[in-house]
Amino acid sequence: MRSQALVDYHAPLRSASPQGSMSDASGDFAPYFHSQQVDPAVDTSLMLAAWALRFEVYCGECGFLPGDDYPDGLESDERDSISAHFCAYDRETRIAGYVRLVRADSEGIFPFQTHCSGLFNPQALPDPRVCAEISRLMVHHRYRRRRGDTLAGVNLSDEARPVAERRDDSPQIMLSLFRQMYRFCLDNEIRYWYAAMERPLARAMHRLGFAFRCIGEETDYYGPVAPYLADLRELEVEVGRARPALLEWLRPLEV
Repeated sequence: MRSQALVDYHAPLRSASPQGSMSDASGDFAPYFHSQQVDPAVDTSLMLAAWALRFEVYCGECGFLPGDDYPDGLESDERDSISAHFCAYDRETRIAGYVRLVRADSEGIFPFQTHCSGLFNPQALPDPRVCAEISRLMVHHRYRRRRGDTLAGVNLSDEARPVAERRDDSPQIMLSLFRQMYRFCLDNEIRYWYAAMERPLARAMHRLGFAFRCIGEETDYYGPVAPYLADLRELEVEVGRARPALLEWLRPLEV
């Protein structure tokens, strides 16, 4: 059951640490943030902060979900039990971002498949046992104050500018979270990522080196989005070619 205690879930979290087996002391690509995997059964206070952030963004800020359905101010669902959870923290150990990787349910179905019916070639999708869906990717509003900032922390204001005039403004929180997701996938034999996102965000991700392939028609799934698929082996090649230092930073340290 969820805690009913009145807690400031955005206050500094003393148990959030850049140390540990699944944490990163972020370097050049995320110098102001660190991320870690959060186990709901062990890291109770950290998971409560993540659910509170989800409520704040999905129910309060965006209105994707009715807030009355979550009287305790914590947004969670049945998919949480089959997900890996990741949180990002700032230097004051305040929660700065969140994402989860959802595995397929007992019937091999992912969340996007219950919303995105117009898939181009559903028979060609990879084995669900080696896939996971990126879900609830969000950055705290304190780090989304510029015009064009998305929930994922990627800025779209440069979309209309010529390439030569665009700023090199990497989304540190998202990259820190992706670093942890990528390492988790290497350890758990996950090769493919699904994601439902807006087309401008997909283009922005492509500029960062994360080329997701559109696999279906646009639909209303917490806003107008289309389903995308990424092969991590292909991403490694593309990122390694375009931004080799980023790939080196994403990879786990050799033991």
